[in-house]
Amino acid sequence: MSDHAADPASHTPTAVHQRIATESSPGYLRDFVYGAIDGCVTTFAIVAGVVGAAQSASLIVVLGLANLLADGLSMAVGNYLGTKSEGELLERARRIEERHIDEVPEGEREEIREIFRQKGFEGDLLEQVVEVITADRRQWVNTMLVDEWGLSLTRVRPLRAALVTFAAFVVVGFVPLLVYVVIPTATFSASTTFAASSLTTAAVFFAVGALKSRITETTWWRGGLETLLMGGAAALVAYGVGAGLGHLA
Repeated sequence: MSDHAADPASHTPTAVHQRIATESSPGYLRDFVYGAIDGCVTTFAIVAGVVGAAQSASLIVVLGLANLLADGLSMAVGNYLGTKSEGELLERARRIEERHIDEVPEGEREEIREIFRQKGFEGDLLEQVVEVITADRRQWVNTMLVDEWGLSLTRVRPLRAALVTFAAFVVVGFVPLLVYVVIPTATFSASTTFAASSLTTAAVFFAVGALKSRITETTWWRGGLETLLMGGAAALVAYGVGAGLGHLA
């Protein structure tokens, strides 16, 4: 949701009515950001690990591409199943509440009464709220889903979420490999090529972290630095492991 606090025009009665009355549409920025971060971190970890083990650039490309496809697909499938499960839980809870309203309507009204009592309503006003909510069956059920079950009514399409995750993982995760694929291996030394890969990856880490700040509502530079530091830490660990175990290759 965008920040309307600085725009008085967005808080006129008409603007507020239109904004609140419009159903929330699912956003897929979260799926993109986390797919991108995971893809970039894991792929660069492979690059750093292979370089630390003093192995060939061709091995970096082979392992990196295999990781992009296999891990990207795995992450997309996991996101698909998780998102699908959330939707199934919402529908199951809706069926339960529908049945309870049919079988024990007074008990369900009491639940609505308690929900709004805890929100600070009391006396005649509380009873009016209960009467209004329970007069609209859909609103009644939706209130129970949100306030009793703690569920979001916004439905995310599992397949679309999975595709966004996979695309972000593959596209952004390819960045650490870019220099190894585009530039012939004999053009520069291994250290120079790795430095170029590190710089481009660091830039992507920062950019994705800055984009992530739209979700976490932190400042863009803090989000960028946080992701850059986490990605760098993963790369250092991978490089250290590769350097330490390189003699086994």
